[in-house]
Amino acid sequence: MYEADEQQAVVLDGDPALQQPIIKQMVVQLRSMDSYGTYDTWSDARVLDPLVLTKERRRAIPVVGDPDETTLSRVKAYYNALAQMIERECGLLAVPMINISHEGFGRALILVGKLVALDKTLRDVHRFGFDSLEALVVEAEKQLGKASALISANRAVAEL
Repeated sequence: MYEADEQQAVVLDGDPALQQPIIKQMVVQLRSMDSYGTYDTWSDARVLDPLVLTKERRRAIPVVGDPDETTLSRVKAYYNALAQMIERECGLLAVPMINISHEGFGRALILVGKLVALDKTLRDVHRFGFDSLEALVVEAEKQLGKASALISANRAVAEL
């Protein structure tokens, strides 16, 4: 699996996308999963850099492969961040549930009460990432918009 180093970094400290709420929440989630303190001295840009998969980075990842623990933690951080943003927006507890096979296939759900607010099929998790931080923001906002609309339309179920 690709790991970013200082010379190949594509996310820079001054990137305006670092100020987006979902990006800030991603940093919080990734740092909270770092039980060994690896990220303690890293900038937010360096923590997020492995999530950005340029064409060169994607080419370096085999087409078929099993996800490693670091990649799985990034997937979990993304859906935890989405759940936190949903919770912040609707005021109800949002719980992410992720099931991924050892081959990198599975499903991510975010439950709000008895309502499945987000349901995403996961494939090729070992290649999890986004073209840019802006692409991450766009995808997250799309998912958050769908979840918010679903919660608004089914508020009674979400409050159960």
